[in-house]
Amino acid sequence: MSDLDFQNFSTVQSQAQQPPVTIVAAATIAPKTFLTILSGTTAVANITPPVTGCHMIAIVAGTTTAAYTTSGNITGVTTASTENPSLFIFNPLSGEYLRIFE
Repeated sequence: MSDLDFQNFSTVQSQAQQPPVTIVAAATIAPKTFLTILSGTTAVANITPPVTGCHMIAIVAGTTTAAYTTSGNITGVTTASTENPSLFIFNPLSGEYLRIFE
């Protein structure tokens, strides 16, 4: 994804942005919008940064029972929640996502 699409990851959005998308949980996922919904049962170890700078994304477990692991670029992990979104902040200096809320 191009940095020109950074507005799709803004926390303030309108109908002009893409709606949330559902992706299948995998070892590496690539969110396309600020809010992503997971399905499937595979643990998520890596999130491919959609833009190069510091940004935040929200992931809702949806129909998944998957967990996040620390074997990739995610820190501060626990089991995914189907009730509350997990918020992740990307630190471009370390190349890691910090999970800040469930």
